[in-house]
Amino acid sequence: MNTLKTPVKRATGFIAASLLLFAGMAGLAQAALPDGAAIEAALKKAFTDYRKLEEGANADYIPALAEVDPNVYGIALVTTDGKVYTVGDLKTEVSIQSISKVFTMAKVIEESGPRSIPENMGVDATGQVFNSIVAVEQYKGREMNAMVNPGAITATSMVKGDSYDAIWNSILDYYSDFAGRKLTVQEDIYKSEAATNQRNQAIAMLMHAYGHIEDDPLQANDIYTRQCSVGVNARDLATMAATLANGGKNPVTGKQLVSPKNINEILAVMATAGLYDDSGQWLYKTGLPAKSGVGGGIIAVSPGKFGIAVISPPLDPAGNSVRAQKAIADISNALGGNPYEVVPR
Repeated sequence: MNTLKTPVKRATGFIAASLLLFAGMAGLAQAALPDGAAIEAALKKAFTDYRKLEEGANADYIPALAEVDPNVYGIALVTTDGKVYTVGDLKTEVSIQSISKVFTMAKVIEESGPRSIPENMGVDATGQVFNSIVAVEQYKGREMNAMVNPGAITATSMVKGDSYDAIWNSILDYYSDFAGRKLTVQEDIYKSEAATNQRNQAIAMLMHAYGHIEDDPLQANDIYTRQCSVGVNARDLATMAATLANGGKNPVTGKQLVSPKNINEILAVMATAGLYDDSGQWLYKTGLPAKSGVGGGIIAVSPGKFGIAVISPPLDPAGNSVRAQKAIADISNALGGNPYEVVPR
């Protein structure tokens, strides 16, 4: 991505992030989520506070993303008991982009077990930009994670299916189950991205050369490109995040999508590497496992409490929505969402 800054830091390691995150979760029972009126007030305040913010710019390395309305701004929060709170634009869909990486990783873990991810690509932050070829070369495709492109394309290649269509339909159906409705691909985004993703094609071939992608690497890359082009609104994303917050069970539909025992690993990788080069800063400020996408969305998970999502296309230099970061941080602070905030007994 041409707009991303050069990384100068390495995020906290996977094990450290895991231990800290779930040590903090031990205090969840001590701080109940405020009532519905307080939740609505927090969402409305964040929406109002940042509605006129004019910072950041749309991603332009995929031409179609540059054309997305930068004024789209929607917030949704879904609690683990299935209550939905929204404000702003809930109709406009943006492409899910890198947020999709979370749910493909979840599918691979469900199909092949939690060791499948660390054993094939790794789970540590790379210390490089999300589409770095240097990072692949440095460790021959290891020391990756499923939140950066080499790991994400590899994860897509690991989804089970005996044909392109079988793999793709399995992924799309899984995303739809998380959102609680049938999702579709934004074809203009897919075509634009497919025409300009030569770097990802090279990454896929390199991961294949190092033995991490077993089958056709270009097919894996194309399916990955298609998954990034799935259209979602803020409510879809919040419901997807809430499913992770609720131990893998969609709190709106009641469908179990991830085994509760596998949620720890998914949230830990999000915490470690979910916001590109600024993952450490985000975790330091909010404590929330999160994932951003260059389409303008961010999801965040307050384990046992809620999932939250904001859609707003203008991005900062690290590739994360400016409004979304500010709004989620404020709402979480108002609602006691940080899992590290533990009241002493």
